Amino acid sequence: MNILVTGSNGQLGNEVRILSTTSLNAYFFTDITTPEGVPTTILDITDAESVKKMVKENNIDVIVNCAAYTNVDKAEDEPDIAYRINAEAVCNLARAAYENDSLLIHISTDYVFQGTGYLPYVEDEQTDPLGVYGDSKQAGEQAVISSGCRFMIFRTAWLYSSFGKNFVKTIIRLTKEKESINVVFDQVGTPTYAADLAAAIFDIIENGKISGNEGIYHYTNEGVCSWYDFAKEIAELTGAESCDISPCHSDEFPSKARRPYFSVLDKTKYKKRFNNKIPYWKSSLKRCLKIVENQ
Repeated sequence: MNILVTGSNGQLGNEVRILSTTSLNAYFFTDITTPEGVPTTILDITDAESVKKMVKENNIDVIVNCAAYTNVDKAEDEPDIAYRINAEAVCNLARAAYENDSLLIHISTDYVFQGTGYLPYVEDEQTDPLGVYGDSKQAGEQAVISSGCRFMIFRTAWLYSSFGKNFVKTIIRLTKEKESINVVFDQVGTPTYAADLAAAIFDIIENGKISGNEGIYHYTNEGVCSWYDFAKEIAELTGAESCDISPCHSDEFPSKARRPYFSVLDKTKYKKRFNNKIPYWKSSLKRCLKIVENQ
């Protein structure tokens, strides 16, 4: 098979790149830029014609869209850019997938939910985003569904890895620079190691699990915690207990975008359909930190 990976220089794309070295399939890694030393083909997914050409000329069987605009607060000031990347570009990929009978695997987010409930969200629950970022991601989902293409949408949350900028690296830096920090305790969800999500997607592609399994799925690591709990665990595992981490309320850190207070995703559908065990978030964090420490 031929697999196109967009946004391949991001956290998830890089993890898929690592896994692809063990595959007999052909992977095409694309992004808007080409970092030095990283083999990446330039592809602007906001350009519909470029997307169609890439998919058709390379006879792409599966598109894995890892590209996204993810700056939640900045999206409130840049809605046009957020919608262009999270919705219009996704529409371009979905149309190309439909025209070439390719499967589109699209990554979405817990932010499509309002986060005011107290039970984990299931896939067919009503979406109701709080801000531009969530709304643009919801629009992307709708574009995929309405396109008529074969698709899998994976909603995930609190993504981190050894690549790029993320919460884990921020906490490591802050605990080295400061004697004390405050982290919100009233936003609850599940950290997700990008390598685990990449492995789940890779398993579906490589082991013939696509046919008959199209639809929306939730995937995060197992377990539940607050951002405060997450930060405390990072500090403990990196030996940064000398930094005093205190819990605080979200309203103590005013931001342009509202965030869901409870965005735990129910993964029952994924586990039953693919019969896969999902790692616990603390175990995955330990694995990631071992890599980060050696960078």
